[in-house]
Amino acid sequence: MRPLTRADLWSLEEYAEERPRFRSQVLEHKKTRQLSLGEHARLYFEDALTIKYQIQEMLRIEKVFEASGINEELEAYNPLIPTGHNWKATFMLEYADPVERARRLAEMIDIEDRVWLQVGDGERIYAIADEDIERSNAVKTSSVHFMRFELSPDMITAAKRGEPIQAGIDHPAYPIEGFTLEPGIREALTADLADNAVR
Repeated sequence: MRPLTRADLWSLEEYAEERPRFRSQVLEHKKTRQLSLGEHARLYFEDALTIKYQIQEMLRIEKVFEASGINEELEAYNPLIPTGHNWKATFMLEYADPVERARRLAEMIDIEDRVWLQVGDGERIYAIADEDIERSNAVKTSSVHFMRFELSPDMITAAKRGEPIQAGIDHPAYPIEGFTLEPGIREALTADLADNAVR
């Protein structure tokens, strides 16, 4: 997938008209791009459409219309679009109660490095997390992380061939045994992979 440019975006006025239709399209699109990992963790897989929506919403909220401001948003969000040989996702740890959330985040330090995906019988692909800024410290992890899962050509070939994709977490404070993704999510993720990366 190529990065988004200003030419891919609507002006504030245009987006005001397009927003109801576009928002409905994106919400439907996201249904096969969310993966629950137990009760309190979730991966939201990003692509050009979800990132375009994020940018348009930020521009709308902040009322940004100058080229420099638009370019800043593009620079911030474009790295979250997969490039054809990886999957990119927002990882959320979701606890409604703030006291429980604080306690659990302190117990789950480094969980962002223990989230994995696997294609067929291949090696586990562990997340490369938070390449922009560090989101954890010595006393707690963050409730939000940005992740990249990098695939080899053999893994891409296996995915395109229809091999199952599994996911899990091997952190002692929040272990999720590997499970197979539903067909809809598997198809969405496979579509993110470039055909020219296949062996």
